[in-house]
Amino acid sequence: MSFEWFIARRYFSSSRKGASFLSFIKIMAVSGVAVGAAGLLIALAVVHGFKSTIQEKILGFGNHITVSTYTGNPITRADTLLSFVAAQPGVDAAQLAVTGQGMVQAGNYVEGTLIKGVDENGDLSDLRSYVTDGTFDLRMQENGRPGLVLGQRLARSIGASPGSTITLYTLRGSGGTELPDIMQFTLTGIYHTGIDIFDDTFVMIGFSHAARLLSVPPGMAHQVDVRVSDLGLIRQVHTQLHEELRFPLYVENIYQTYSNLFAWIDLQEQTIPFVISVMIIVAAFNLIGAVLMMVLERTRDIGILKTIGASDRSIKSIFLFEGLLVGAAGLVIGIAISLLFYWLQSTYGIIPLSEDNYFMTTAPVEPKIRDFFLVGGVTMLLCALASWLPARTAAKTDPLKVIQFGR
Repeated sequence: MSFEWFIARRYFSSSRKGASFLSFIKIMAVSGVAVGAAGLLIALAVVHGFKSTIQEKILGFGNHITVSTYTGNPITRADTLLSFVAAQPGVDAAQLAVTGQGMVQAGNYVEGTLIKGVDENGDLSDLRSYVTDGTFDLRMQENGRPGLVLGQRLARSIGASPGSTITLYTLRGSGGTELPDIMQFTLTGIYHTGIDIFDDTFVMIGFSHAARLLSVPPGMAHQVDVRVSDLGLIRQVHTQLHEELRFPLYVENIYQTYSNLFAWIDLQEQTIPFVISVMIIVAAFNLIGAVLMMVLERTRDIGILKTIGASDRSIKSIFLFEGLLVGAAGLVIGIAISLLFYWLQSTYGIIPLSEDNYFMTTAPVEPKIRDFFLVGGVTMLLCALASWLPARTAAKTDPLKVIQFGR
């Protein structure tokens, strides 16, 4: 152990009798670093949790890539297009779908909705995992009606529950002069993602029934839904299909479809760390004052050390090391606080959220190892910079004046 490191440790771990104010300053400096580090780690974990949770819900409900037409009209020779898309590299599965606007009724309650017709065995999403009441079943039921699945908010609006009879209405003419097409279904499942645009909008039924309601001729479909084999390939496969397919076909990936949600996530991730980083900078400035107080308190010690042969560089190193010890202690405490918060939030959900605004009931946390290294590195760097000025002041102390006049 070096001489400088030994003295710095003694100064940090012990307090001179009657120097209670100095001990208080040291505690406040450590606390400032701890609060700053813990705040940044917790903020980063919450932001990562928000991003992962919302992305999981969007990617679980939406289609990775959708092929449709610019005009919104059905795709002719949809089966041929389906075979072509399914054969592309990186495509895990592809499926035809029919979509259109309509009205949904249960009892005396009627709401507007977006009807989506998919394969009776299910679509390409993970919607089954979000079914909270009933089951995902679009097949013909024992009562002779086909199954239907809708979102929790929409079900609440029309007062429906599994087993309820649901009536769908669609209009063929844009002017509304024709009689609506009507078909009855049995509600088999209610899903809940926590995202309004999903839970309050979509009604899922079988492809053949949707084609009949929306007057889509055989061999045609409104879109081809695509699921890629790896999420990292979404943009690559999108570009590939965009280059291969011609007008009037239009290719859109999920990041474009829900660009507003992804932009909101990115904004959260970009701004919060910057704001919380100010806390660490403030803690570093507090550390400057703390180390300066330590220097002033130990001026006689500095004079004695210089008299017995300690160099300016050694004196500077002693107080620089002491500042780093303050930073390291604060960082360790801050990490401990953040880990305790992660456990409490994951286990008990101590921070509730409004699902209407945040799409989830509690704040999610997802700590990442790289954040600990990043926050630790930045904290220690700022502490080193904050300790440099007081350490430089200590190194310039004149030992003769200190010993002679006690200052």
